Amino acid sequence: MDKTAISIIIPCRNEENFIENCIQSVQEFLIPDNTEIEILIIEGKSIDNTRNILETLIKKDSRIMLIENPNIFQSFALNIGLKKARGEFIMRLDAHTIYPKNYLYDLHETIVKTNSDNCGGQLITKPNGNTYGSAIVQAITTHPFGVGNSGFRTGLKQGEVDTVPFGYFKKGIFNKIGIFDERLTRAQDYEFNSRIIKNGGKIWLNPTVVATYYNQNTLYKFYKKQMLIEAPYNAYMWYLAPYTFTYRHAITGVFVIGLIGGFLLYPFILFTRYIFFSVLVLYFVLATISAFQQAIRYNNPLHIFVLPICFFLYHILHGLGLLGGLLCLVTGTSPVQSHSNKPKLY
Repeated sequence: MDKTAISIIIPCRNEENFIENCIQSVQEFLIPDNTEIEILIIEGKSIDNTRNILETLIKKDSRIMLIENPNIFQSFALNIGLKKARGEFIMRLDAHTIYPKNYLYDLHETIVKTNSDNCGGQLITKPNGNTYGSAIVQAITTHPFGVGNSGFRTGLKQGEVDTVPFGYFKKGIFNKIGIFDERLTRAQDYEFNSRIIKNGGKIWLNPTVVATYYNQNTLYKFYKKQMLIEAPYNAYMWYLAPYTFTYRHAITGVFVIGLIGGFLLYPFILFTRYIFFSVLVLYFVLATISAFQQAIRYNNPLHIFVLPICFFLYHILHGLGLLGGLLCLVTGTSPVQSHSNKPKLY
């Protein structure tokens, strides 16, 4: 009997510090019965030692294929992988992450039992190094006060969700609704998952399956990425695909608008002063409670004093980035407005 093929797609660029451990964790996967895997590494013109590491690994494992991504960006890499994949199931992984042995086996069981179109597990964020900045990034991105109600980060309840990281897909869903939108160099996974739901599909979270992602090693890198890349692309995603809009992506922008408005009206309207002051007090009460919880969780008392300010800066910078993205859309200067129509799966 022929075995069912499973294609594992891993986009990467400049991942010399993580790619070997990532692939080694994939090589140790428990394989479901009557299946076989292929590992497609889509390499995006790395300028570090990533390619040399990959070429060494390929010599030792015939299941690994190295494929060029001349366009560099991840959405292009994913689509290149899809067109090369021969599997009936597609696993989309990230090179910056380590996966447990049961990751493939358990997600394969999940997608079969739930008849979902995509399924994934919980994402645990760990510091990239021993810096306190990296520990703060971990604390911000693993608490609902920091990242909202994103189920795969904070929720432990199994069931249908709006998105999962590093998903395990039925190949047929790509034939049905298309491939990843190449106009989005960020947020392409969320848009695709939203498209699945829009077309009547199902996405399932199995929180007993856990992957470990290593975050930025400094607050500066984290804040810069959120303000200049992640937040603007939320706005661009809404423009290209209005069905992706959620309040958790928009709330930081509303928060910044409220703060700016309150600050401007503060000297003139007495009632506004009370609202402005009350909102700030409530915010920092919630931030301090959240910081206390994270201090206990990670056994770091310093979080109690530092984390409330870091939460505030994160929400302000993310909100400014979101509003900046909306401004680019209004002025016609966003990168997504110069692209052609959404690609089709051939």
